Amino acid sequence: MFRSIFAVPIVLTVIALSGQIAAAQTNDEAAIRALQDRQAAAWNAHDATAYANLFTEDGEVINVVGWWWKDRKEIETKLKAAFTFVFKTSTLTITGVQVKLVKPDVAIAHVPWTMTGARTPPGVPEPKQGIEIQVLKKQGGKWLIYSFQNTASIPEVPFPLGPPSSAPGPQE
Repeated sequence: MFRSIFAVPIVLTVIALSGQIAAAQTNDEAAIRALQDRQAAAWNAHDATAYANLFTEDGEVINVVGWWWKDRKEIETKLKAAFTFVFKTSTLTITGVQVKLVKPDVAIAHVPWTMTGARTPPGVPEPKQGIEIQVLKKQGGKWLIYSFQNTASIPEVPFPLGPPSSAPGPQE
Protein backbone atom coordinates (compact mmCIF):
# COMPACT_ATOMS: atom_id res chain seq x y z
CA MET A 1 0.00 0.00 0.00
CA PHE A 2 2.82 2.39 0.85
CA ARG A 3 4.30 1.85 -2.62
CA SER A 4 0.92 2.49 -4.25
CA ILE A 5 0.61 5.86 -2.57
CA PHE A 6 3.89 7.00 -4.18
CA ALA A 7 3.48 5.13 -7.45
CA VAL A 8 0.20 6.79 -8.45
CA PRO A 9 1.55 10.38 -8.38
CA ILE A 10 4.67 9.29 -10.26
CA VAL A 11 2.63 7.56 -12.95
CA LEU A 12 0.30 10.57 -13.25
CA THR A 13 3.30 12.90 -13.54
CA VAL A 14 4.83 10.75 -16.29
CA ILE A 15 1.51 10.70 -18.17
CA ALA A 16 1.15 14.48 -17.85
CA LEU A 17 4.72 15.08 -19.00
CA SER A 18 4.24 12.72 -21.96
CA GLY A 19 1.20 14.72 -23.02
CA GLN A 20 3.12 17.99 -22.71
CA ILE A 21 6.02 16.61 -24.76
CA ALA A 22 3.64 15.37 -27.47
CA ALA A 23 1.90 18.77 -27.57
CA ALA A 24 5.26 20.57 -27.82
CA GLN A 25 6.31 18.29 -30.68
CA THR A 26 3.03 18.94 -32.49
CA ASN A 27 3.52 22.71 -32.03
CA ASP A 28 7.13 22.49 -33.28
CA GLU A 29 6.12 20.47 -36.33
CA ALA A 30 3.40 23.01 -37.12
CA ALA A 31 5.92 25.86 -36.76
CA ILE A 32 8.34 24.08 -39.10
CA ARG A 33 5.57 23.55 -41.67
CA ALA A 34 4.71 27.26 -41.37
CA LEU A 35 8.39 28.06 -42.00
CA GLN A 36 8.12 26.12 -45.27
CA ASP A 37 5.02 28.14 -46.21
CA ARG A 38 7.03 31.33 -45.57
CA GLN A 39 9.85 29.92 -47.70
CA ALA A 40 7.52 29.51 -50.69
CA ALA A 41 5.90 32.91 -50.08
CA ALA A 42 9.29 34.68 -49.92
CA TRP A 43 10.49 32.88 -53.05
CA ASN A 44 7.32 33.62 -54.99
CA ALA A 45 7.50 37.30 -53.98
CA HIS A 46 11.12 37.20 -55.20
CA ASP A 47 12.12 38.72 -51.85
CA ALA A 48 15.73 37.73 -51.18
CA THR A 49 15.78 39.44 -47.77
CA ALA A 50 12.67 37.64 -46.51
CA TYR A 51 14.02 34.35 -47.84
CA ALA A 52 17.45 34.83 -46.24
CA ASN A 53 15.80 35.72 -42.92
CA LEU A 54 14.46 32.16 -42.73
CA PHE A 55 18.07 31.11 -41.98
CA THR A 56 20.26 31.42 -38.92
CA GLU A 57 23.00 34.08 -39.25
CA ASP A 58 25.50 31.28 -40.01
CA GLY A 59 23.02 29.29 -42.09
CA GLU A 60 24.20 27.57 -45.24
CA VAL A 61 22.69 26.57 -48.56
CA ILE A 62 23.86 24.06 -51.11
CA ASN A 63 21.53 24.83 -53.96
CA VAL A 64 20.14 22.49 -56.59
CA VAL A 65 23.23 22.82 -58.82
CA GLY A 66 25.67 22.39 -55.93
CA TRP A 67 26.69 26.00 -55.26
CA TRP A 68 27.53 26.52 -51.57
CA TRP A 69 26.48 29.78 -49.89
CA LYS A 70 27.89 30.09 -46.39
CA ASP A 71 25.90 32.64 -44.35
CA ARG A 72 22.67 34.62 -44.34
CA LYS A 73 24.27 37.66 -46.03
CA GLU A 74 25.68 35.56 -48.88
CA ILE A 75 22.33 33.78 -49.31
CA GLU A 76 20.59 37.15 -49.61
CA THR A 77 23.20 38.58 -52.01
CA LYS A 78 23.14 35.55 -54.31
CA LEU A 79 19.34 35.40 -54.34
CA LYS A 80 19.02 39.12 -55.12
CA ALA A 81 21.13 38.46 -58.22
CA ALA A 82 19.14 35.31 -59.06
CA PHE A 83 15.80 37.12 -58.74
CA THR A 84 16.97 39.79 -61.20
CA PHE A 85 16.48 37.47 -64.19
CA VAL A 86 16.88 33.69 -63.70
CA PHE A 87 14.16 33.32 -61.05
CA LYS A 88 12.29 36.60 -61.68
CA THR A 89 9.16 34.81 -62.92
CA SER A 90 9.62 31.51 -61.08
CA THR A 91 7.04 29.93 -58.81
CA LEU A 92 8.03 27.54 -56.02
CA THR A 93 5.46 25.08 -54.70
CA ILE A 94 6.18 23.07 -51.57
CA THR A 95 4.49 19.70 -52.10
CA GLY A 96 5.04 18.19 -48.66
CA VAL A 97 7.00 18.42 -45.44
CA GLN A 98 8.27 15.56 -43.29
CA VAL A 99 9.71 16.57 -39.93
CA LYS A 100 11.90 14.61 -37.51
CA LEU A 101 12.66 16.25 -34.18
CA VAL A 102 16.17 15.25 -33.17
CA LYS A 103 16.32 17.33 -29.98
CA PRO A 104 13.96 19.96 -28.56
CA ASP A 105 15.88 22.62 -30.52
CA VAL A 106 17.07 20.63 -33.57
CA ALA A 107 14.98 19.10 -36.36
CA ILE A 108 15.44 17.64 -39.83
CA ALA A 109 12.91 18.36 -42.55
CA HIS A 110 12.55 16.78 -45.98
CA VAL A 111 10.76 19.23 -48.24
CA PRO A 112 9.70 18.11 -51.74
CA TRP A 113 9.03 20.96 -54.19
CA THR A 114 8.22 21.83 -57.78
CA MET A 115 9.14 24.96 -59.73
CA THR A 116 8.01 26.63 -62.91
CA GLY A 117 9.22 29.73 -64.70
CA ALA A 118 12.98 29.53 -64.10
CA ARG A 119 15.17 30.81 -66.97
CA THR A 120 18.53 29.20 -66.45
CA PRO A 121 21.57 29.98 -68.59
CA PRO A 122 23.04 27.37 -70.95
CA GLY A 123 24.78 24.58 -69.08
CA VAL A 124 22.73 25.03 -65.89
CA PRO A 125 19.83 22.58 -65.54
CA GLU A 126 16.39 24.10 -65.08
CA PRO A 127 15.06 23.28 -61.62
CA LYS A 128 11.67 21.61 -62.01
CA GLN A 129 11.32 19.39 -58.97
CA GLY A 130 13.43 18.28 -56.09
CA ILE A 131 13.79 17.63 -52.40
CA GLU A 132 15.37 19.89 -49.82
CA ILE A 133 16.88 18.43 -46.69
CA GLN A 134 17.04 20.99 -43.95
CA VAL A 135 18.64 20.97 -40.54
CA LEU A 136 16.67 23.43 -38.43
CA LYS A 137 17.55 25.12 -35.15
CA LYS A 138 15.16 26.67 -32.68
CA GLN A 139 16.57 30.02 -31.56
CA GLY A 140 14.69 32.37 -29.28
CA GLY A 141 11.59 30.20 -29.63
CA LYS A 142 11.68 30.46 -33.44
CA TRP A 143 12.60 27.74 -35.93
CA LEU A 144 15.22 28.75 -38.52
CA ILE A 145 17.09 26.88 -41.24
CA TYR A 146 20.68 26.13 -40.23
CA SER A 147 21.72 23.97 -43.18
CA PHE A 148 19.93 23.30 -46.43
CA GLN A 149 20.78 20.98 -49.30
CA ASN A 150 18.64 20.97 -52.41
CA THR A 151 18.61 18.07 -54.82
CA ALA A 152 16.85 17.85 -58.18
CA SER A 153 14.74 14.74 -58.47
CA ILE A 154 12.81 12.70 -60.97
CA PRO A 155 10.17 10.07 -60.28
CA GLU A 156 11.69 6.80 -59.10
CA VAL A 157 11.67 3.87 -61.51
CA PRO A 158 12.77 0.28 -60.85
CA PHE A 159 16.44 -0.51 -61.35
CA PRO A 160 17.11 -2.65 -64.46
CA LEU A 161 17.89 -6.25 -63.63
CA GLY A 162 20.47 -6.55 -66.41
CA PRO A 163 22.09 -4.67 -69.26
CA PRO A 164 19.89 -3.03 -71.86
CA SER A 165 18.89 -5.47 -74.56
CA SER A 166 20.32 -4.89 -77.99
CA ALA A 167 18.93 -5.66 -81.39
CA PRO A 168 19.34 -9.28 -82.42
CA GLY A 169 22.45 -9.85 -84.45
CA PRO A 170 25.18 -12.39 -85.07
CA GLN A 171 26.46 -14.10 -81.96
CA GLU A 172 30.16 -13.80 -81.36
